[in-house]
Amino acid sequence: THVAVPLNDTVDRMLNLKDLCSGLPLDPMPPNRGRDPSMPHAPVRTPILTPEEERLALRNSLRYFPPTHHNHLASEFAQELRQYGHIYMYRFCPPVHMRAYPIDQYPCRTPQAASIMLMIMNNLDPAVAQFPQELVTYGGNGQVFSNWAQFRLVMYYLSEMTEEQTLVMYSGHPAGLFPSLPSSPRAIITNGMVIPNYSSREQYEKMFALGVSMYGQMTAGSYCYIGPQGIVHGTMLTVLNAGRRYLGSDDLRGRVLVTSGLGGMSGAQAKAAVIAGCVGVIAEVDATPLRKRHEQGWLMEVTSDIEHCIRRIREAKRSKTPLSLGYHGNVVDLWERLLKEYEMTDELLVDLGSDQTSLHNPFSGGYYPVQLSFQQANQLMATDPAHFKTMVHESLCRQVAAINKLSEAGMFFWDYGNAFLLEAQRAGAAVQKEGGGATEFRYPSYVQHIMGDIFSLGFGPFRWVCTSGDSRDLALTDDIAATVLEEISANVTERVQQQYNDNIRWIREAGKHSMVVGSQARILYSDQKGRVCIALAINKAIADGRVSAPVVISRDHHDVSGTDSPFRETSNVYDGSAFCADMAVQNFVGDAFRGATWVSLHNGGGVGWGEVINGGFGLLLDGSEEAAKRASLMLNWDVSNGVARRCWSGNSNAYETIQRTMKEQRQLRVTMPFPVQDEHVLDRALQG
Repeated sequence: THVAVPLNDTVDRMLNLKDLCSGLPLDPMPPNRGRDPSMPHAPVRTPILTPEEERLALRNSLRYFPPTHHNHLASEFAQELRQYGHIYMYRFCPPVHMRAYPIDQYPCRTPQAASIMLMIMNNLDPAVAQFPQELVTYGGNGQVFSNWAQFRLVMYYLSEMTEEQTLVMYSGHPAGLFPSLPSSPRAIITNGMVIPNYSSREQYEKMFALGVSMYGQMTAGSYCYIGPQGIVHGTMLTVLNAGRRYLGSDDLRGRVLVTSGLGGMSGAQAKAAVIAGCVGVIAEVDATPLRKRHEQGWLMEVTSDIEHCIRRIREAKRSKTPLSLGYHGNVVDLWERLLKEYEMTDELLVDLGSDQTSLHNPFSGGYYPVQLSFQQANQLMATDPAHFKTMVHESLCRQVAAINKLSEAGMFFWDYGNAFLLEAQRAGAAVQKEGGGATEFRYPSYVQHIMGDIFSLGFGPFRWVCTSGDSRDLALTDDIAATVLEEISANVTERVQQQYNDNIRWIREAGKHSMVVGSQARILYSDQKGRVCIALAINKAIADGRVSAPVVISRDHHDVSGTDSPFRETSNVYDGSAFCADMAVQNFVGDAFRGATWVSLHNGGGVGWGEVINGGFGLLLDGSEEAAKRASLMLNWDVSNGVARRCWSGNSNAYETIQRTMKEQRQLRVTMPFPVQDEHVLDRALQG
């Protein structure tokens, strides 16, 4: 609901924001409050630096400050480095309430800069961010910036920026404002762009400690996260389409999904399960996110009693009542208990299984081994990383052993693109697929079996943020989007219409599911035509005054064109190019010169550092004809690029999709593949 804000409160906020945008506070410096004990904090990093590298990390951090302050700050930063494995500069963490303020309250020369500021502050909102004081939005190590000096400098630069300047960001570090054109992006962001031979997990820990590189995950480092709503919808679609594929129905009443993780991204699983109509049982070792999801109403019940958990699964399964049940404990214990129940009673209580622990970051808080309590694990990963790694591998092997036996009994399991099967393979677990290719395991990734064909149809996670902060604007844009999809869904194929119908249902019901956490944002899956039509319709509503302020459009990097990830987004590309990153890089460049307000390109995200290249964008719709032109040109490219690549790799859905798109867009000309129709041609040639 819309609540009128007293004028004095608005003035106070604007004064606070003006102070926030004044640069680094040095005379006087703010007091060093250290870590706020009321907030969750990132696990201690273990970069293993040499004495000379410690000196380099300290020297690098002091570069942001005049020499007159070095003596005062050096010992403080050295203590942070040794105590936490990184220099966060807690002293400069601002005391203001971090959230997405209405766009007109930011002290800026251009609304484009203000929109970026709004999105940055949303990523660091304590209601949204996983570890706000460590500038981590989600995924355990998905950084917005590397330290608080960077945050303050970025806010200063954005407040000073004109429409003939571009802010250049090197892995959290603001290189500065550089002259550019009004048509250029206002910010160009790169995160983790490390020379390939040095892009290892060990090198990442060292480079992050030195302050020279950063893991931006996906929408953390690109300033486009919209809270767990962003993944609720994708998870709901995944569960629905898993039901269609594995169980022969999208009526999931009485069906049980078992998985793990209730943190930043994985927290969506509880809500998605109930919306899909099934029984979702989610294990979580950390009480803080468990309590957070329960208080939000996303998690209906919580128990730490595994026997009670089994009873509730059986009751909900029999009554066919949708339920989200949080098990406060280790998922390995849950899998082994479900297996024991099956062996004792011959009753298989679980139909669908997956995992959303942060296994892109398995040894620094992304995965907790079953042999240790939560507290013991946090201590051991900091004091004896090698022993902790061994225990993680042992735990993964136990987890896979239980999953394998339940799968043999009839459960359907898939990898959720979190590097679960990749890390399990490295641990020595039995996940190999006999005769499989480089990206194939015993179980499919959700892209290979469930969502990959959706990407090939051009469907992916399109999203928008109402910068007014007014829920009435969001409700109106919801209605605009649903109406647009209903109109264009009348003349599409049955396969495409099913996807439209899922998303129309989602958007029509989104308001009642209390999805908003942080900014007034919405997400849906749409194809190229839908995205363009929704963006143009929203832009017109802004021009007409029906929507009260500009709207930022964006998407998850996990999309048709945005990510090259051989174990997730491109795991269903079988022409040998799954390990190539041309698509994501071309997308970043193409979005930049077709009208994006800001663009980003990252190493890592989802599956982990060195495993993925991905990119994203933000585009401000302000009701102008120029904004409409930019949105149309950029969104058409942003989808067609990936569909064309998937078509060339041999995907039949992508082939049909790009053929239809070329008929609709006369200037689009895509090189089409001629598939080998007679395999004997290859046999004869190779035998000769």
